[in-house]
Amino acid sequence: MTAELATIIDFIRYAASRFSAAGLTFGHSYDNALDEATHLVLQTLHLPHDLSPAYGQARLVAEEKLAVLALIERRIKERTPIAYLTGKAWFAGLEFISDRRALVPRSPIAELILGGFSPWLDDREVFRALDLCTGSGCIGIAMASHYPDWLVDLVDVSDDALALARENIEYQDVGDRVRAISSDLFEGVRGERYDLIVSNPPYVTEDEYAAMPAEYAHEPKLGLTAGNDGLDLALRILREAPEVLTEDGVLIVEVGESERALVELLPEVPFNWVEFAVGQMGVFVVDRGDLVEHADAIRAAAQR
Repeated sequence: MTAELATIIDFIRYAASRFSAAGLTFGHSYDNALDEATHLVLQTLHLPHDLSPAYGQARLVAEEKLAVLALIERRIKERTPIAYLTGKAWFAGLEFISDRRALVPRSPIAELILGGFSPWLDDREVFRALDLCTGSGCIGIAMASHYPDWLVDLVDVSDDALALARENIEYQDVGDRVRAISSDLFEGVRGERYDLIVSNPPYVTEDEYAAMPAEYAHEPKLGLTAGNDGLDLALRILREAPEVLTEDGVLIVEVGESERALVELLPEVPFNWVEFAVGQMGVFVVDRGDLVEHADAIRAAAQR
């Protein structure tokens, strides 16, 4: 086989074909076999993700071929997410260290970051931002990288995730503007005030988790599940966020498929559901004032 496969393009094509034939699930940074195959091959060869197509005909040496083929086989047999195999993932145009200490970086919130959070922050100034349930740190670090005037805190309850986030802070060289804090939601930042809170908390229901493809079993369950309706964390965030938001502060939270349950539970709260390039994806924006106005309903829902 190694004699038949020679070039970068050969191995990308071969990996993509194998992935498709194996019926793999693509939900960790990529949504198709070809993009995953490209990531695997280029990362294994220590080449940039935006490598010019002119290098596609470059030939691999024997050692490189064996390394690429070994990861292709592991991806198929173990169903391990590609980012865990290569140790790297891309988010909002930035490369992050990725391993089993936290979920693989992924969220439609990347589109908001790259788009300037427009229109939600068009008429607002942000000095301090919070990435709640930070995991690998990708959202908060991306905010600090794309908005160098912001001071950003990263919060997580998992010590393993925070250790990875700190490695990514150093990897992206944003340590002068980003700090990682151990905290159960807002417990460790009481007394702080943020103009913007962004969170991608766990929101998978127990039933959904039981039915998830094998790839997700490699990720920490703590970062995925949130009760029977997926809203255990989101409701706590809604209830407690006004305490740490500035008067004109904004809260942005991803709840995924739990959007419907949230709307049914709190129909009076004016959630603004974000339309992304591929449609609505369960991310809402809400002002602090609206959270305060509907605090009683939110409190009752959180205590249900």
